[in-house]
Amino acid sequence: MYGGDEVSAMVLDLGSHTCKAGYAGEDAPKAVFPSVAGAIDQMDIDESDNSEKNSVSVDKAKGKRKLYVGSQSLGYRRDHMEVLSPFKDGIVADWDIVDSIWDHAFRLECLSIDPKEHPMLLAEPSSNTQQQRERAAELMFEKYKAPALFLAKNAVLTSFASGRATSLVVDSGGGSTTVVPVHDGYVLQKAVATSPIGGELLTDCLIKSLESKGIVIKPRYSFRRKEIRPGEFQTVDLDFPNTSESYKLYSQRVIASDIKECVCRAPDASYDESAYSNIPTTPYELPDGQIIEIGADRFKIPDILFNPSLVQTIPGMESFAEIAPSVRGLPQMVIESINKCDVDIRRELFSSILLAGGTASMQQLKERLEKDLLEDSPQAARVKVLASGNATERRFSVWIGGSVLASLGSFQQMWFSKTEYEEHGASYIQRKCP
Repeated sequence: MYGGDEVSAMVLDLGSHTCKAGYAGEDAPKAVFPSVAGAIDQMDIDESDNSEKNSVSVDKAKGKRKLYVGSQSLGYRRDHMEVLSPFKDGIVADWDIVDSIWDHAFRLECLSIDPKEHPMLLAEPSSNTQQQRERAAELMFEKYKAPALFLAKNAVLTSFASGRATSLVVDSGGGSTTVVPVHDGYVLQKAVATSPIGGELLTDCLIKSLESKGIVIKPRYSFRRKEIRPGEFQTVDLDFPNTSESYKLYSQRVIASDIKECVCRAPDASYDESAYSNIPTTPYELPDGQIIEIGADRFKIPDILFNPSLVQTIPGMESFAEIAPSVRGLPQMVIESINKCDVDIRRELFSSILLAGGTASMQQLKERLEKDLLEDSPQAARVKVLASGNATERRFSVWIGGSVLASLGSFQQMWFSKTEYEEHGASYIQRKCP
């Protein structure tokens, strides 16, 4: 049991797209930044800085890399910088990057706190393994010397954020979409459904679809705008041959993601090419000044969540097209997940379907999901899809749930303390945080 002084706990939610960090008891996270890191091999740095250096020191530097974290650091283009995610299939695969992300969150530019003084509540995916949980505990206690720790499942926190102990959480984030039943504050693991379709895949589909129409999104670093007359600009292209492909894609995704959030909305019914061929277009001004018109893609891209086979119609998305037939749409995932649960709670789950995550903030998504579920669900079911009217709350629902939980008086004896860690080891976390 942790019985520390009255200091605010910290809540950290490392999502597949962004990391959210802040103080428990507050309404929104203080720091929000991309959960990727720019990485440069020290060898590349040595070669570019001191080309006359002998090869021995270059060899010694092999295996080392310099990591850049945070919106500002990633916004600055560097030669040979690769953009890497710590996740693989929704699970942490690179703990060095996670370490640098947490480090950035605690440092001056974000929270400016000493982790030794604050208990830490970490949000984790429902599919997290025991090994992953132990590794997180080791890092928090050994490196950051946190006084106490608690690991809570994303879906449970989303449920708490809406004031419910039982619900079906549809969490559509950057890297994937998961449907998780929560009953009395516990995840029903056997009924969890996942899909590789998330915000990043939709963004990539939008980039490829625009490219097939001859529209290329220029990353911000690749041009400079010069004012030739008052109010009139000329775009000058800049050439950086040593820019990595992953950094170029990252920079394009930032712009395409904004296009998606501004103009895309889920169609009222299944997307049909002929019905949307003459739809009025919506203009969007790219950073380089060119104004593009977006037509049917506004509806086609969001409909991939409901009909994954649409990916096969987008040129350049062949890599995903192979697995598309086996991927289920959102309504099928919801019904499949509920049907794997006990008969007694199915009715309650149908009436409290919670939307969470950045991709779930898309316009008209709630209405479309409710409509499709009403058509496909059993007659007796009262289908209710719930989503906060506030997009910020929907995007940060996991973090907000953690903020609520960690500030409850009754929660204080639940912490896994540093003393317990020293006595029992990291594996004890399974008992403290079931």
